[in-house]
Amino acid sequence: MTGALPCFEDVEAAARRLAGVAHRTPVLRSRTLDALTGGHVALKAEIFQRGGAFKFRGAYNHLARLSAAERERGVVTASSGNHGQAVALAAGLVGTTAVVLVPEDAPPSKVDAIAGYGAELLTFDRYREAREEVLAATAARLDRHVVHPYDDDAVIAGQGTVALELFEQTGPLDLLVVCVGGGGLISGCALVAAAVCPACRVIGVEPAGRPAARRALVAGHPVDVAVMPTIADGQQTGSVGRRNARIMSGTVEAVVGVSDDEIVSAMRFLFERLKLVVEPSGASAVAAVLAGRVDVAGQRVGITLSGGNIDATRFASLGCG
Repeated sequence: MTGALPCFEDVEAAARRLAGVAHRTPVLRSRTLDALTGGHVALKAEIFQRGGAFKFRGAYNHLARLSAAERERGVVTASSGNHGQAVALAAGLVGTTAVVLVPEDAPPSKVDAIAGYGAELLTFDRYREAREEVLAATAARLDRHVVHPYDDDAVIAGQGTVALELFEQTGPLDLLVVCVGGGGLISGCALVAAAVCPACRVIGVEPAGRPAARRALVAGHPVDVAVMPTIADGQQTGSVGRRNARIMSGTVEAVVGVSDDEIVSAMRFLFERLKLVVEPSGASAVAAVLAGRVDVAGQRVGITLSGGNIDATRFASLGCG
């Protein structure tokens, strides 16, 4: 892919667009977490964002920029849950309609939430069907505007407002640890870090059995990997996006993998010590730090808690509460 990528000024514009619409989420701290890791850790709690995850930022930033004709056509997207909820919620706010393609094995609580926000649901098999192909075919068949979950300039810029707020709340950081699925959050946050705190290193975290971001970082472009089962459903994409890979290659130092067991341990820690309910994907960055995959000793560290959309039954079945 050639052409311009989103830049820091796009993130600033997204922040203005989101002002008064998205929540300015809190930064939380834990002396116990600092003691265990040796770092000075700031947790950016996107679990308190509208729709329960950071995804609202990018979805609203995209939909708020639609033309009247595009709003009349309506939008379509594909999502395991959080992006779908965000698009459905944003669609109602800007006066359009949404169709959301969800994997057949998406968590029922997330599927119910998407429907609750007023979107029409269609399903696909994430293990047998290529999501990009299904999304393109559905958009053509329904003549709807596509809102890509991560490989999109407006979505990346919107997600970058997470880091923009974080640096405003904490001041300079030495390290930013961000969960990676398709790459929208980490690429947006990395753009901000490069602009406002160039000395801050950015490290991504993905499930150990899904090395899409690790391979993309080495290759400099997306690399398709098999979609393997993991409790971190929000990170089950088969590759990162093209825009995202290009941004990551110049701004992200490394990506590490965490196991499902390490994620569960982090979820349990966050629940028991901070009284926070965080979904598996949302806890993966904390998992990497607690498991020693990322050394934060002596550093000022920002970590994303990217989402909290998990129902009580699943949360308990994982042994988290």
